[in-house]
Order: sequence, then C-alpha cells, then structure tokens
Amino acid sequence: MRENQWTDTIKTLINDSNLGNKLFADTLVKMPYSNEIISYNAEFQDEDLRTNCFETDLLIYEKKDELIKPRVIIESKINSVTTHDSITYSYKAQQHKSVTPYIRYGIMIGNRKHHPLPGRLYRHGTNFDFMIQFQSFELTEEEKEVFLDLLVKEVKYSKQLEELIYSSRSRFRKPYYVLQKDLRLEEM
Repeated sequence: MRENQWTDTIKTLINDSNLGNKLFADTLVKMPYSNEIISYNAEFQDEDLRTNCFETDLLIYEKKDELIKPRVIIESKINSVTTHDSITYSYKAQQHKSVTPYIRYGIMIGNRKHHPLPGRLYRHGTNFDFMIQFQSFELTEEEKEVFLDLLVKEVKYSKQLEELIYSSRSRFRKPYYVLQKDLRLEEM
C-alpha cells in the first residue's frame, strides 16, 4: 500500500468516527507556513502580502459556517522514518506554528510491525506534539481507540492554546497559574 492510500484510510476512519460534529479530516491540504509583507501603505500597514504553503498529509479542522480553524496536522509515513524525515517534518511543524500558533502537530507511522518508535524522532522531532505508530496498515480496535482519544485531546489542547494566546491581554482572562506539558508514553 502507498503512503497516500494509507493516509486516506486514516482520514476515512476519523471522518466516520464522529470525532466532533464540527470536526473534519482531509488530506493534501496546503496550509500556510509563512506570511511575507512585500510592501506597506503610507500608514505602514501591509499592502501586498504573500502567503507560502506546505502541503500537509492529514489535517483535522473545525468548520463553523464558512470559517475553518485548523486544529491538528499529522505527517504520515509508512514502514520507517529517516533522520532527514524527522528533521524536515519537525521544521515544518515549527513553521506552521509560527503562522497558526495554536495548531497541534504530530507524526503517525503505519506498518511498523513490532518495532518501537524510532529514536531519531525523539532526538530530531522536537516540534512534534505527539508521535504514534501502528503495527500494520489496518489499525486494531485498540489502536483506533488510542488514536481517536489522542486526537480528541489534541483538538482540546488546540482550543485551550488558542484561548490562552488570544486572551492573554484581556483583564477578563482566566487566571491560570500553572501550565505543564505532560509526557505520555505507552508501551506496546
């Protein structure tokens, strides 16, 4: 099976799972990673803006009326991940987060048999919010449950980050006093 075919099966799984009534998954969506101001008007407001995009393997987004909010981007690989893949995708995650700071970013690997997550992902995937792999191309019921639970949490985290970032100067913001990013590990 080819990577794009496998990613399409994951998209179908997500869309059929009722992840949320306003949440959808799609493949090969071009998402902005930079906005460049080419020129300004007399008030130094952007006059000519250029947006550059990377094609994403899998995007989970929220749609309300005609507005779309991207929530989770997932890079997709099958069989293995190289050091180059890890570095490249981690860089893409960083770039996407510079434009959409509340986006969550992860990588999924299909058909890994019984191998653990590759160590190169830990070392070079510093901008990933999550990493997950599956034993074959077809997910077991347990893998489906863990994966969908992970996605529900990532969407929730995205919404919380958005609220934190965009209400940080409001005097009515929630008075948080602790923020911790947990480390979750699951053994095969």
